[in-house]
Amino acid sequence: MKLSAAIITLLAGSAAAFAPAMPSAAVRTSSSIQQPTVMFAEPKEEEGLDLDLGEMFDMFDAADKGEDFDKAIKEVKKEK
Repeated sequence: MKLSAAIITLLAGSAAAFAPAMPSAAVRTSSSIQQPTVMFAEPKEEEGLDLDLGEMFDMFDAADKGEDFDKAIKEVKKEK
């Protein structure tokens, strides 16, 4: 009798350890709120600088020296 009570207590305790933290009803109500998904959103057109490796290093050097970004990018693109 004591052994079966100990086994039942052990099994109940281990089953409770793997139970979900939130009840499934709470999960369903919170997931029913629809929010826009980034995955299916239209991609935004972004203009890039399209720099090669050498131009990138030139921009890093200009940033280290504290030069103005717009001035530095014009100088880097002129060198090409």
